Amino acid sequence: MRQGELDVGDVGQIARTGAVPPGQDIDAVVAAAHARALRHSQGAVADYIPVLAEADPELFGLCVVDVDGGVHAEGDTGALFSIQSISKAFVYALLCDALGHEEVFDVVGVNNTGAAFNSVVAIELNGGHPGNPMVNAGAIATTALLPGDSAEARWEGIRAGLSRFAGRELEIDEEVYRSETLTNQRNRAIGQLLESYGRIRSDPAEAVDVYTRQCSLLVDARDLAVMGATLADGGVNPVTGERVVSADVCRDTLAVLAASGLYERSGEWLFEIGLPGKSGVAGGLVTVAPGKAGIAAYAPRLDSAGNSVRGQIATAYLSRALGFNIFASDSHYSRGDLA
Repeated sequence: MRQGELDVGDVGQIARTGAVPPGQDIDAVVAAAHARALRHSQGAVADYIPVLAEADPELFGLCVVDVDGGVHAEGDTGALFSIQSISKAFVYALLCDALGHEEVFDVVGVNNTGAAFNSVVAIELNGGHPGNPMVNAGAIATTALLPGDSAEARWEGIRAGLSRFAGRELEIDEEVYRSETLTNQRNRAIGQLLESYGRIRSDPAEAVDVYTRQCSLLVDARDLAVMGATLADGGVNPVTGERVVSADVCRDTLAVLAASGLYERSGEWLFEIGLPGKSGVAGGLVTVAPGKAGIAAYAPRLDSAGNSVRGQIATAYLSRALGFNIFASDSHYSRGDLA
């Protein structure tokens, strides 16, 4: 499904800019967005990782967590699924918090490659530079750069860091991890290619293994919404009150998500939704309204680009109805002042 074909219908806005609407208004809009998206059954469950093909295509959870810690949920928000590529955004934030803006910028980059998420050609065309942290090459480079004396130490740092974002201890899905390990030959090749260009200084096989583990962490839609709300609130988890990363790191992460969070469809996404976001091949989708809320959806049916169909429809509805689009504005003149 192209973003331009999103079914949002006639959506009245509660607020164009400014504060988050009252909780009861958000509850009603979340329910309406869920009902509208539930009518759609396009797309197919991912099957290139065998275990993902077993997902129930009818599952659909939608959740908004505002920066005051309010949780607004509808549908199957407790259904667990692997975080997959959505982990890239939060691991990148952890790396920026550890190493700083400039070093991460130089090694990983921030520009959209315009190519598929697992492209090898994009690496070659850019002289071995991974491009940005949202494609697999950049994500593997990001994981390899994390502080730690060993692969186990880096993995535990990732698991603990993403758990702080979610506000609860996250666990790995061992079945997903094994399934991905048996089918990640392309990522292993990307790791070796990055090593040949000097972009990875540690063992590339270890870096790919840690990256595979991070993608196998189990979350639900509420977890993702809390994680998104933490980025929205300058790095403070609005449910636990814990500072996870700095406000500057959130700014950098959201900028990268806006440019590349939906891969080669990022421009269409930003045009239609107007918010930074990140999708995962298991059917997860997280979107951030800076200063306002995190939005998360789980619906396993994907479009041809690997993005949740129902998740996109629901998020588009919420962005319009709640006035979350960061490019939306209204004239500061009152109606009576206009000629």
